[in-house]
Amino acid sequence: QLAKKQKINESPLSHFRGVYLPPVLHPLNKTLVKDGKWKDGDSTQEKRRSFLHDFCKKYNSRKKLQTHLMHLVSRIYVEDRHKVLYCEVPKAGCSNWKRVLMVLNGLATSAHNISHDDVHYGKHLRKLDSYDLKGIYTRLNTYTKTIFVRDPMERLVSAFRDKFEHPNSYYHPVFGKAIIKKYRHNANEEALKTGSGVKFKEFIQYLLDSHRPVGMDIHWEQVSKLCYPCLINYDFIGKFETLEEDANYFLQLVGAPAELRFPNFKDRHSSDERTNAEVVKQYFKGLSKEERQMTYDFYYLDYLMFNYTSP
Repeated sequence: QLAKKQKINESPLSHFRGVYLPPVLHPLNKTLVKDGKWKDGDSTQEKRRSFLHDFCKKYNSRKKLQTHLMHLVSRIYVEDRHKVLYCEVPKAGCSNWKRVLMVLNGLATSAHNISHDDVHYGKHLRKLDSYDLKGIYTRLNTYTKTIFVRDPMERLVSAFRDKFEHPNSYYHPVFGKAIIKKYRHNANEEALKTGSGVKFKEFIQYLLDSHRPVGMDIHWEQVSKLCYPCLINYDFIGKFETLEEDANYFLQLVGAPAELRFPNFKDRHSSDERTNAEVVKQYFKGLSKEERQMTYDFYYLDYLMFNYTSP
């Protein structure tokens, strides 16, 4: 319907949409599910979908949002063979999801032998913003759209541990140097030169600063700003906490080969303990009560949208 209203030859770059929310909640297409063992998964999906839909209806009832179409779909990966759209949320299983999309697309025979660099820098998968306007609307209206999310604090701590507690040729010089320079008093020359050794408290100061010395990054950006769940009508909402179960049900829904299962290996730093509620607690111990509250406020919408319990 949206496509019909638009002149398809209009330049996508100049294309803005004003939309009233939420979109219609369509039933999930279960025609490809082959057995009855997914009843629990189906029930969970209906709850998550209706919860998000009701939230968007309430939250956006009197708002008209102007959002640039290309920005709206810039994090969405396309798999044309099985008609899948996957919105990437870093630190919520995205590396393994991209491996699965490569297998679905015939670019690899197994998800287990694709390297981290090949997944993230190989440019094997297309994003939705690389299509013309008609291609974007057709896929948004006909493909199965999925998003996988994670408890916001766990995702945040996981991102910090990954990017700042291990050698990193991008995050240390770009983010680390700027963070140490602004938030560490009497920083030594070595720290200022390398950007290594950022403390969690300094990272939080940067995150909450309205005048950040360096911009936001997708690894700790809110899901509400990465995937726009109240503007794009996701058919399937997976959670990191039930990742394998959700992912394998989704693969059934889209008619994936029976032998394809979602991989459960840790992509990098495999010897590290996975970030969980207990690990998060240890990191947040060093913050003031006000900093903890402000961090929660920063991710407040993500907590609400996906029905996560306040920490």
